[in-house]
Amino acid sequence: MTVLPLVKYPDPRLSQPCDAVTTFDDELSRFAHDLLDTMRAAPGVGITAAHVGVLQRLVVLELSAEMGPRFYVNPELLDASAQIMRHMEGSVSMPGATEEVERPRRIRFRYQDLKGETHEEEAQDFYAICMQHEIDQLNGIFWLKRLSRLKRDRVIRKWEKGKS
Repeated sequence: MTVLPLVKYPDPRLSQPCDAVTTFDDELSRFAHDLLDTMRAAPGVGITAAHVGVLQRLVVLELSAEMGPRFYVNPELLDASAQIMRHMEGSVSMPGATEEVERPRRIRFRYQDLKGETHEEEAQDFYAICMQHEIDQLNGIFWLKRLSRLKRDRVIRKWEKGKS
């Protein structure tokens, strides 16, 4: 088990877009499993390579024991429903901070697996919210940017007080 050090807000790497993964090998698979260990230790249900300071398009989700861990390389949104939902979000890079975020309820997305094979999937509700949250992170959009300025400032102040 390898738990990697997490990048903490406001590290500028959390606002940088990630590069596409182009090499699908044992090193990528090891790194993906290290991310899984890091996410579980945080704890969290999703993590990206950017959360450990590696600016590559890699996501790990583990939303339930039934679903198990899932690895998504180079994920991209293809379509999103007009119907939206609200859900409490946070980040392993900002432990303890949460706020309600509004996102499309259903999405369609494309990704590659750890072997480089391309897949398309549809997701709804919690799964769709989590995938959108992590794809945002890969695009350099930290979850706070989805909040109004008032809410964002309040979350940051509360989080900074809790750190001291």
